[in-house]
Amino acid sequence: QVQLVESGGGLVQTGGSLRLSCAASGATFSRYTMAWFRQAPGKEREFVARIYWSGLGTYYADSVKGRFAISRDNAKATVYLQMNSLKPEDTAVYYCAADSSRTMVVRTTPRGYDYWGQGTQVTVSS
Repeated sequence: QVQLVESGGGLVQTGGSLRLSCAASGATFSRYTMAWFRQAPGKEREFVARIYWSGLGTYYADSVKGRFAISRDNAKATVYLQMNSLKPEDTAVYYCAADSSRTMVVRTTPRGYDYWGQGTQVTVSS
């Protein structure tokens, strides 16, 4: 079992940047594919980005492609989400998630993930 703790959220103006971190503990982090999801008030949780256990493959939602970058440091058991050119529509609670299946299928729905963090709020002001 793995425990996930997100940090780095906050309030930023349109066009600004934030870097989210998700620290993992309790299991071999390098065995998990990791992802970021987000959930805005009144909306379903939506996929943002995914990075495979080796770190060699990434996948992004169209809405963030070219602005966000997911990365991981297996030695530190941490996954990151660098968010640039932020827009008000990026406002949401951001969650990291772990997928233990080691499938190469790109899982973009929440039910494809076994473990979740508690979330960190990102607010982008216009």
